[in-house]
Amino acid sequence: MDRKMNKNRKPRRFSVSMKMRLFVTVVVLTVSFGIAILSYLISVKQIDTYFSRLASNSAQNFSAFLDPEFFLKLRNIAESEEFQAVRETAEKTENETLVQDYLTKQGVWEEYTQNRRKLCTYLDNMDDIKYLYIIVLGDSNAVYDMYLLDDYDNPLYQTGNYEKRESELIGIDTTASIEPTISTGNWGWLCSAYSPVYAEDGTLVCHVGCDVDMEKVMSERRNYQIYLSVGAFAVTAIVLGFAIFFTNKIIVRPIKQLTRETQKFTPAKNTSYEDAGVIRLDLRSHDEISDIYEVIRSTQMNVIDYLNDLSKLEQDNQQYQKSLKRAENDIKDKEVQLGIMSKEVNRDALTHVGSKTAYLRKADELSESIADGTAEFALVMVDLNDLKRINDQFGHKFGDAYINGCCQIVCRIFKHSPVFRIGGDEFLVILTGEDYRNRDPLIRQTRWDFLKTYSDTELPLYERYSAAVGLAVFTPEDVTFEYVFRRADRAMYDDKMRFKGENGSYR
Repeated sequence: MDRKMNKNRKPRRFSVSMKMRLFVTVVVLTVSFGIAILSYLISVKQIDTYFSRLASNSAQNFSAFLDPEFFLKLRNIAESEEFQAVRETAEKTENETLVQDYLTKQGVWEEYTQNRRKLCTYLDNMDDIKYLYIIVLGDSNAVYDMYLLDDYDNPLYQTGNYEKRESELIGIDTTASIEPTISTGNWGWLCSAYSPVYAEDGTLVCHVGCDVDMEKVMSERRNYQIYLSVGAFAVTAIVLGFAIFFTNKIIVRPIKQLTRETQKFTPAKNTSYEDAGVIRLDLRSHDEISDIYEVIRSTQMNVIDYLNDLSKLEQDNQQYQKSLKRAENDIKDKEVQLGIMSKEVNRDALTHVGSKTAYLRKADELSESIADGTAEFALVMVDLNDLKRINDQFGHKFGDAYINGCCQIVCRIFKHSPVFRIGGDEFLVILTGEDYRNRDPLIRQTRWDFLKTYSDTELPLYERYSAAVGLAVFTPEDVTFEYVFRRADRAMYDDKMRFKGENGSYR
C-alpha cells in the first residue's frame, strides 16, 4: 500500500519562479560581493605599495649618507672576540661606558657618535618611520643577524649584538635585492625594507634597515573591511529586492497567469471559445511570454475549430465525403506545389547553385558520416572581394552580375562537387571523390583564375572577379562538421586579409 502511494505521489515541483529568484539572488550576490572584494583588494594593494615604497626609499636615502669604509671598520671591530667580550660584560652590568671606552680606544668613537646622531635626526624628521638601524645580515642559512648601529632608545651595548633573524628574512638571499615585507610580531605591524651598503671594492658591508609603522593602517583597514561588507550587504539587499520585484512583474507573474488560465481549457464539440475556456489575458509585454500566450491561444482556438468541424462532418457524412474528396484533391495540388517549392528552396534564385537550405541538409549528411566513421571530404570557403564597392558605385544590378561571374568561375573549376551559396557574398564547395583527390591543384587554379580577372585593368570593375579562398580537409580530430567549417572560414579570412593588405580595403 505504501509503495503504491509513493508511486502516485508527484515529485516536488521546482517552479520557474523559484528558479528565477534563485538565479537573480546568486547573480546579485556574486556581483555585489565580487565588486566589494575587488575594491578591497585594490585598496589594500595601493596602500601596501605606498608603504613598501616609503620604507624602501627611506632606507635607500639614508644609506646614501653613510661612509661604507667606517662601517666596514666598525663591523670588523664588532665581530672580534675582544669586543664581544666587552659588549657582554657591559650588557650584564648595564654599563655603557665599557663600550664607549673600547670604541674610543679603537679610534672610532667620534665617528660612531656622528653617525648615530645622523640616524636619530633622520628618524625624528620622518614621522612614519618607527625604527631605523644598521644591521649585518648573514647568508640565507643564518639564524642570527648582528646590529651595528641603533637609535638613542637602545643602549650602546646593542652594537654588535646578535639577535634572532626576523621571520620574513628566513631563507632570503641577503646578497641580492630584498623586497619590502609587511608582517606582524612582537613589534606590531611593520613594513620593513633593507638597503645594502657596499665598500669601494664592491664588498657588501651591511644593510640599512627601515621599519614603517602600519598599526594605524591595519586598524583602519579592518574598519574599512567592516564598512565595505555592511555597505555591500545593504546594496545587495536593495538591488536584490528590486530585481526580484522586477522579475516577478515581467516573468513570474505572467507565467503563473498563463499556467492558471491554461488549466481552465476544456475542449468539447459544438462549443464557443468562451465556453471552452480558451485563454484570454491582457498581456502587453511584447516579449517571448506574449509570443507563448499567442501560440497557446491560437492552438486552443484551432482545437475548438477542429472539434466543431468534426462535429459537422459527423452530422453530414455525404458532405464529409465531398469534403474529403476535395481535401484529397487539395493535398495532391499542394504536393505538386510543395515539389516545386522544394526545388526552389534548394536552389539559389540568383546563381542557381545550391541554397543555404540545401547546404544545411548536406551538412547534416556529412555529420552523420563523421559519426559513423566514413567521412572523407574537404570544404572550400569562397568570399567575394569588393562586392560592396561594386554595389555602391554601380548599383545592385551590377553587383548581382558580379556574384554570378564569380560563381561561374567556382562552378567551372569544381565541376564534380556541389556548390552552395550560403550568404550574400559567400559560397561553399563540398569536395568529394575526384575533386577531393585533386583539391590542391584545384585551389591553386581557383586563386589563379580570380587573380587573372582581377589583374585585367582593362575590364570594368564589375567584371574583374575576385574572391578570398580557404580550404579545410576533414581529419579524425574533427569531432563535428562545424570544426571543418571553422577551419575553412579561418583559412578564407587569412586569404581575405592578404588581399586587403595588397589591394587596400574599401570602406
